[in-house]
Amino acid sequence: MSSREASQAPLEFGGPLGAMAMLILLPATMFHLLLAARSGPARLLALPAYLPGLEELWSPRALLLLVTWLGLQVALYLLPARKVAEGLELKDKSRLRYPINGFQALVLTALLVGLAVSVGLLPLGALPGMLLPLAFATTLTSFIFSLLLYAKALVAPASALAPGGNSGNFVYDFFRGRELNPRLGSFDFKYFCELRPGLIGWVLINLALLIQEAELRGSPSLAMWLVNGFQLFYVGDALWYEESVLTTMDIIHDGFGFMLVFGDLAWVPFTYSLQAQFLLYHPQPLELPMALLICFIKATGYYIFRKANSQKNTFRKNPSDPSVAGLETIPTATGKQLLVSGWWGMVRHPNYLGDLIMALAWSLPCGLSHLLPYFYVLYFTALLVHREARDEHQCLRKYGRAWQEYCKRVPYRIIPYVY
Repeated sequence: MSSREASQAPLEFGGPLGAMAMLILLPATMFHLLLAARSGPARLLALPAYLPGLEELWSPRALLLLVTWLGLQVALYLLPARKVAEGLELKDKSRLRYPINGFQALVLTALLVGLAVSVGLLPLGALPGMLLPLAFATTLTSFIFSLLLYAKALVAPASALAPGGNSGNFVYDFFRGRELNPRLGSFDFKYFCELRPGLIGWVLINLALLIQEAELRGSPSLAMWLVNGFQLFYVGDALWYEESVLTTMDIIHDGFGFMLVFGDLAWVPFTYSLQAQFLLYHPQPLELPMALLICFIKATGYYIFRKANSQKNTFRKNPSDPSVAGLETIPTATGKQLLVSGWWGMVRHPNYLGDLIMALAWSLPCGLSHLLPYFYVLYFTALLVHREARDEHQCLRKYGRAWQEYCKRVPYRIIPYVY
């Protein structure tokens, strides 16, 4: 892409001013949630009772723990994979290859953490007390890493640049990311960060919070067990179906800059664990009948999410597969077909609907007395609505009249008869 083409590309997220605001608001929101979860009132919309000083945020031990964690995940990424998959075709007609060993990394991490805890090398129960300095170290690392990625992109060939991160404005391009698939040899930074250190770190933080609750109260609560179980299953599912990430907007469209770096490394583990953080400091009673109802809600969301994604991925790989061969489609000028029946004939993004139902199920064990544990539901709804709008815009540009026809046939975007 030439500099002239880049300057004409539409800017997202509010342009440079929006990017600058996000650079400040994202870390500030994360720290606000961390402080609110441990405060007495636990109010989402109230100012924190105090602002931690640098002595409370900076910890060489936390930085060492973070570097060790990232190093471990890099080592597991480099292990022989059960499968190597090819990504979508790039501008230069090449296809990158990716190791599919995320679930293997999760299992090996669990074994290594269990061994470290059993021999006393890793006092996991102390991890909840280190969340603030760990979050600070991860935020600092995200800024430094994003600067290095920006510098690397300055010498990258034009064919390697992302469609939307080359506006010529430093702040905007630093936030969005200039290079689409930054690599060091065969090591893909974006693919590595997308599902490995943040998602597995989220599970580890949840487990530490469960252990801390057991130490404080004699045993973990049913609500804590549900939150841990639901979110462990979600992470395990994402890593088991790791190959499907290769067709997501993050991989095929977005550059790798601060937006994804901070989101993957910091935002995911420290904000997605908010329900478990809340339950440690604000235990909630949960009776078995309500727990079973919540499990049913979770199962319903997962069923929709997985069935929709599986149908889409099967169709993309092999439209002649018996499970999708009978589905109705709309032909496009690009030669591809748009599904207009099955799950994708109900709403345009049925996987988002399943994701939102699961998000609600994660929060319900925390009761209804506080808004704070439902932050993820609110945030995720806004994220998916925004992502859906971006996706619609790209599909309209790509498929033209075929996409307009699809939208007429399938008028609802995420929730049937509502939105």
